[in-house]
Amino acid sequence: MSKSRALPVGLIGYGAIGRVVAESIAAEADITLVGVLLRPGSARDVPANLPVAGDAAALLALGPRVVVEAAGHAGLHAHAEALLRGGVDLLVASVGALADAALESRLRAAADAGGGRVLIPAGALGGLDALGAARHAGLDSVEYTGRKAPKAWIGTKAESLIDLGAVTEPAVFFEGTAREAALAFPQNANVVAAVALAGLGFEQTRVRLMVDPTEACNQHSVLAHGPFGEMSSHVVARVLPANPKTSMLAPYSLVRGLRNLVDVIAV
Repeated sequence: MSKSRALPVGLIGYGAIGRVVAESIAAEADITLVGVLLRPGSARDVPANLPVAGDAAALLALGPRVVVEAAGHAGLHAHAEALLRGGVDLLVASVGALADAALESRLRAAADAGGGRVLIPAGALGGLDALGAARHAGLDSVEYTGRKAPKAWIGTKAESLIDLGAVTEPAVFFEGTAREAALAFPQNANVVAAVALAGLGFEQTRVRLMVDPTEACNQHSVLAHGPFGEMSSHVVARVLPANPKTSMLAPYSLVRGLRNLVDVIAV
């Protein structure tokens, strides 16, 4: 398939995740990147042949059928409603922003009005498909544990909860609900929101966050019980070199989400 007949995709953000997504799209014959939405003054690393939009209306004018959000919670708050009202689907990296109940409500209303959908990728997690099936079969409890190196928690609320520089062994510094975790750690806990949305919701999903000075990778574990039985998943993910807070799988999960929109046989 030629790029002229490929699925037109827009992108919000061109940071560590957005850059990987853009580079991956360039290698896909049946997906084409029509433009990227950026804050003023932040287009210095964008290829010269890629159109840059300053707002949602300008991005919609470039004709995307789906937009990939890779700009953080602020980007989702700023642009998601207008894009959904414009009728495009929105593939979301900053899933944790949906822990804001008011934002979730506004996005649902915008999607209903415009016909777009909010698409949630698995991110760095495994087993979300099984967890979603268990929700229908019968699900009693869901627990998520996230474990990352100290440098991954720098610049987050973790610094006020534990001395990251003094930790010598794995330590838990947060326990609470998925809603509390997603809102308190927007750079680190987007996977928590994905677990909540697939399973029991933000209030009933329990979360434990850990700092581990012995581990360079990001670890994500999910344990669920119910009438369906028991499931567990554990992923040890290498981090993006440009952002240790983010697992390498995160941008490629977005690429997989795009492929599911164009593949004849989608898994």
